[in-house]
Amino acid sequence: MKSKRESGFTLLEVLIALAIVGGLLVTLIYTLNYQMSLVERQEAVTLATLLAKSKMADMEKHPDNRKGVFEAPYDGYKYETFVKESPYAGISEIIVVVQTGKEEVKLNEFVFK
Repeated sequence: MKSKRESGFTLLEVLIALAIVGGLLVTLIYTLNYQMSLVERQEAVTLATLLAKSKMADMEKHPDNRKGVFEAPYDGYKYETFVKESPYAGISEIIVVVQTGKEEVKLNEFVFK
């Protein structure tokens, strides 16, 4: 015959198990939030880099100092372009800066005039 004490979990054991599971869930949620923020940042930097490369290709054809915002769906990204003389004869430096929120991507390229 089993005694009353051996028939199940005590309240203290259940509370300890809930505390452990709760701690693990909080850690898991924090880790997921952190990873999602990293993914969001990398997505913004990747898209800004692709937009900067596209703008750089336009600048190679028509170099000019400009500021602006990209068209939808990229209207959260703004750009600024510069054309500077390089220390080398017959070569110009093109700079494209694309910004969104806290992120900024800057590309430089030297081209023949």
